[in-house]
Amino acid sequence: MNMPEWLKPGIYGALIGAVFVGVVGFTWGGWVTGGTANDRAMAMSRDDVVASMVPVCLDMARSDPSRTDKLATIRAASSYQRRDALMDAGLATMPGTDAPDRDIAQACLAALEL
Repeated sequence: MNMPEWLKPGIYGALIGAVFVGVVGFTWGGWVTGGTANDRAMAMSRDDVVASMVPVCLDMARSDPSRTDKLATIRAASSYQRRDALMDAGLATMPGTDAPDRDIAQACLAALEL
């Protein structure tokens, strides 16, 4: 196939331009792949769910009849075991679930300001 001589620089320029736009877009332009976008969306929705459950945890802590005993147990635990103590106290088990949630326990612990 015979191509005109003037067409070669145009094809090379389009190819180099496409590669340049792709590199710039993914490095500085904020473009992401579908998998990365999905991972970010899942993380953001998980954070929003945890944030929405913190008031439920705080309300459970306020209305619990044995509140003082449970909070004393949580305060007595070392700083790295407080989340587990809060989970054992049942304050991180949301209504309708069987097991406590670690992320909700961590956020609730921060909101309790022990």
